[in-house]
Amino acid sequence: MELRVLRYFLAVAREENITKAAALLHLTQPTLSRQLMQLEEELGVQLFHRSRYHIILTDEGMLLRRRAQELVDLADKTAQEFQKNPELRGEISIGSGDLETMTILAELLADFQKQHPQVTYQIYSGNADHTKERLEGGTLDLGLLLEPVDISKYDFLRMPGKEQWGVHVREDSPLASKETVTAEDLADVPLIVSKRGLVQLELKRWFGSYAERIQISASGNLPYNMAQMARAGMGAFLTVKLRCSYEGLRFIPLSPTLEAGTVLAWKKTEAFPPALSAFMEYVEKCLVSMSDDPK
Repeated sequence: MELRVLRYFLAVAREENITKAAALLHLTQPTLSRQLMQLEEELGVQLFHRSRYHIILTDEGMLLRRRAQELVDLADKTAQEFQKNPELRGEISIGSGDLETMTILAELLADFQKQHPQVTYQIYSGNADHTKERLEGGTLDLGLLLEPVDISKYDFLRMPGKEQWGVHVREDSPLASKETVTAEDLADVPLIVSKRGLVQLELKRWFGSYAERIQISASGNLPYNMAQMARAGMGAFLTVKLRCSYEGLRFIPLSPTLEAGTVLAWKKTEAFPPALSAFMEYVEKCLVSMSDDPK
């Protein structure tokens, strides 16, 4: 497969029309159609359901779309890293879940951008497992990961502060009047939790003798969506505290307190491009300064 042909395929998948895609690519329609047919022959699968006015991706086509986008993004990123410019520039890609620690990282990014305005950033939102997959695939440079997480394959910097666990409950819930909630309070209560196995294991440890009475009604990886399920009455949403609120819900910390650290991780033995290398040096310097601050 050639990158050029994958770009053609992505354009057609996006436009759902060969004529429109051909015009955008500055190709004739017969030329583009021939390239797509050759791609299908090379892969031995049908990529599109074709009709007179538009085309729709098959299941195999949707899989190729995901893989092709990753390959094209990686190729573009590699090309940028080898550009020679006197001024520091490039793109830094970072994956992160919805975390309080992202506030600190965002401030570091903003300060670094003031010094190097030609450096741009791509932020991918996903849980630690999804972020690690992208780190392994090379489509992310850095990952801000919530512990517990297996970072044996990575180098990392530990971020300051802790993420505090609690529950979002409806304002009309019997738990809403409490200042904190205990494992006994949550026993037999339907819970909405992260789908990450390590996180669920950590929560079971916190529940202790009440672990057998955990009732998981739903799991997921996007806090906003899970908060909406809690608001609809599907259960209490177990999550870390964020600088945001959800209408109709109240956040209550766990007791005893359950906190989690975060790490900024990257693949071991990676040779950093100039922009990323400069940013990592800056972050490490700032984190050392924060740890030395008596405040």
